[in-house]
Amino acid sequence: MNARKSREKQERDVEAVLDELYTTPPPGFVARRETLVAAAKTAGQADDARRIHAARRPTLAAWAANLLLRSQPEESRQFLELGQALREAYDALDADGLKELSAQRRRVVAALSRQAAQVAREAGHQLSEPAQQDLEATLRAVLADADAAEQWAGGRLTSGLTPPSEFRAGTAPPAKRPGSRSRPAGAPSRARASKDELAERRRARQEQLDRAQEAAEAAEQRLREERARRADVDAELRRARERTEEARRLMSAAEERMRQTRQEYRQAESDRQEAEERSRSAAEAFARAEREARKKAQDLRRLTAGAP
Repeated sequence: MNARKSREKQERDVEAVLDELYTTPPPGFVARRETLVAAAKTAGQADDARRIHAARRPTLAAWAANLLLRSQPEESRQFLELGQALREAYDALDADGLKELSAQRRRVVAALSRQAAQVAREAGHQLSEPAQQDLEATLRAVLADADAAEQWAGGRLTSGLTPPSEFRAGTAPPAKRPGSRSRPAGAPSRARASKDELAERRRARQEQLDRAQEAAEAAEQRLREERARRADVDAELRRARERTEEARRLMSAAEERMRQTRQEYRQAESDRQEAEERSRSAAEAFARAEREARKKAQDLRRLTAGAP
């Protein structure tokens, strides 16, 4: 039992290592991978070392998609749910509904791709135009195709995903094909049952469409809120940088004043020492003059006392 638990913990550990590795920027991916491989070998985990070494460096777009998934888990979850709802509702839409659905997809993909680009910039890498296009194609694929959604949800893409040429519908039953055989006359109960079934399918599809639209609107609202929050954070960051620059300027000015004050202090100290030296010299000269004056006064008194 303990051995199994130990192995399960080790498995969780290597999964966490791989998750972290695939959010490492591509330029540093190989170096980071080899460091992790060496650490696994040192720990005696040869199987883990082989799994880590088998990891392949992602493209910049795939890395940005992985980073988005890990750094924005709530938005990513909503995006995956939106894709599922859209795929389920696709069959229920008419031409106008499909047009609106396409517009919603474009808005959501554009908003989320901008957020991914922002996350990449914060991680130190600006996405090029081709990388940005690959990222948007990947997000479109996630919305349109369940397999692509599953791949992205794993968080370890190595290259961008390609969206299908057509939006892949869900599992809703297909509509009756033109030219199919009509119901035989004289079967009103079956006709009513068929109508009821058709009405139920339409109701279910409408519910799916409503859920998809609600999910799309919620995702767009969440992205707007996130953009507003990021704008506030960016504004606060600018203000903090301005305060830092002002503090640096004040500190430089204070250091300059301190340097000048030290120089003035050293000059004043030198002047003080010279003044003290002159004062000692003057005091000694005064003492000598005073002694000489007393001696002369004594000599004068003696001469005066001996005079007739």
